[in-house]
Amino acid sequence: MVGRPRGGRLQQVGSKVLATIGRQEWIDRPSYRFEHLLSFAFNGLGGARNTVANALNGVWLGHPVHPPLASLTSGALGTTVALDALSILPGQPASEVVDASRFASRALGVGILASLGSAVTGVTDWQHTHEEDRRIGAVHGLVNMAATALYMQSWWDRRKGRHGRGILLTALGYGITVAGSYLGGALVFESGIGIDQSGPRLRTATWTPVLPASSLNGKPVRVEVDGVGLVVCQTKPGEVAAYGEFCPHLAAPMSDGWMDRGRLVCPWHGSWFAAESGEVVRGPAAAPLPCYEARLNDGVVEVRGEQQPAPGGAVGIAKGGAAN
Repeated sequence: MVGRPRGGRLQQVGSKVLATIGRQEWIDRPSYRFEHLLSFAFNGLGGARNTVANALNGVWLGHPVHPPLASLTSGALGTTVALDALSILPGQPASEVVDASRFASRALGVGILASLGSAVTGVTDWQHTHEEDRRIGAVHGLVNMAATALYMQSWWDRRKGRHGRGILLTALGYGITVAGSYLGGALVFESGIGIDQSGPRLRTATWTPVLPASSLNGKPVRVEVDGVGLVVCQTKPGEVAAYGEFCPHLAAPMSDGWMDRGRLVCPWHGSWFAAESGEVVRGPAAAPLPCYEARLNDGVVEVRGEQQPAPGGAVGIAKGGAAN
């Protein structure tokens, strides 16, 4: 259309690329085979499995590790490209050219290491995606692997004195990285991969009755307060707790989950959340599950919204059903 902004045309092209990749069902078979290999590798770690998986998923950080590593990669490689451009500008003193080349090589090394770390954490996050997101994520990973291979060759060429070829390979790899970053950005901003998907928070400061205690049968039960969905469950005899309706990982309905030895388990990917606080015990979820105050009052479960940061979950019940 005449007069259409360039941004609109680029957006259309990007949307078509994403839609085309998302339709490539042939990617599913090799991607699921690769996922099985990943699962086999994690299971082979034995007792260290949860520790390693939690570290890669970002449980210790409160959100996925992949995004900051990807940002470090882009920053280091962008620095390399800028220093390379400075080193080939005409009229530069020889000492400045040497310095720019030396620092470019160091920045490139940092970028390669960050890229490898980003790949490991990224594939750990990717293995739990589905359908179109899985296909786009697979292409995103392959594109970035190709770029990383070019960076590694560039680093080697620079060490051997082939600076011109090294500069060319880095520039080519950086262009590929930008394309791959677009795919990764689409997974975040359009599909919500890697963000907290636990839904809106309950802010009601007053105790609100939600259901009779007799309705609790050992499984999480969905309720709604002021338009906000929650799940309520009995954590142990005489204690109840209320949590956000959706798993922070990929928005699985926690009403389909279950309690297991003091942990609320996600029904889709098996994340474990501590019953008393909602904190992540085992990933792939990285962010905690919202946990609200809950009590029994004359045989009725009552809840109220966030008063302070977690922990703040299960409330003990005195004999006779009165809330503490």
